[in-house]
Amino acid sequence: MEDRSLQCLGGNKPHLEKLTLGVARILEASPGVTGVSVVEREPADIGMITAWEQENDCVLPEDLKNFYLMTNGFHMLWNVKLDNYPIPLGSLMINSIMKLNQLHLTSVYLLPSSPSLVDLEEDEDEGLVANGDDPEKPHFDSRNRIFELDSCNGNGKVCLVYKKDKPAPQDAKIWFLDRALYWHFLSDSFTTYYRLLITHLGLPQWQYAFTSYGISPQARQWFNMYKPITFNTAVLAEDDCTFLNKLDPSKVFKSKSKTLASKKRSSLQNSSSQRGSSASPVIKSSPLPGNPVRK
Repeated sequence: MEDRSLQCLGGNKPHLEKLTLGVARILEASPGVTGVSVVEREPADIGMITAWEQENDCVLPEDLKNFYLMTNGFHMLWNVKLDNYPIPLGSLMINSIMKLNQLHLTSVYLLPSSPSLVDLEEDEDEGLVANGDDPEKPHFDSRNRIFELDSCNGNGKVCLVYKKDKPAPQDAKIWFLDRALYWHFLSDSFTTYYRLLITHLGLPQWQYAFTSYGISPQARQWFNMYKPITFNTAVLAEDDCTFLNKLDPSKVFKSKSKTLASKKRSSLQNSSSQRGSSASPVIKSSPLPGNPVRK
């Protein structure tokens, strides 16, 4: 019941068009993009949502609840074509309500004496100074309840975070947990986060645009080619000390046969001009008979 099939967005699927806010057509018109698709899922019923809330002792935010009543999770994919081979690039993911699991306090390593997430957090918080303007960061202990919305293809986790002293659904926030176990605030509501997900096109590591250290150089190249539809243009700004190779998508995804043919033509022209220059006779002045030659 969860996943029906992989549907292409070019057909008569108006509900999928509304779900993606029309960004699928923008991707299909972009150079080099191929295989824009979405996993079509059945809506979750109210019984599934009630069972989740009772099991986890939390009430889902109203916007997230309405999202699950429309579709039980979301997964949109798109590829780029390099050398006539599709390579997966964009991934937009929201876990289904069955996979909206709580982060458990498991050990980082499999050894019995290995530290847990709480132990690492206590060591980390010793050198941190709280800033009054920033929201309070989540904790792995009983002060917060954390549920995973997206695994980010192993680059981190996007989480729905509740406070124990404020369990109301309107107080739930969306945070990003990076691979170094640092927390980064994303949005106050699921609706705002979903817009961020759509406008950033599901590009690799787009969540790191909201961290202090930013996205990796490789991800920055993809950002430069497929600029996200977002107000956060500072991500694409070039630093004075950073070199950014600006690629032209129309040239990158140009057919290889055309470039080879043009190279062959230019090489043939160069060889013919060289032959012509070598074939032309070189006339040397030689002394005529009877004329003296000075040495």
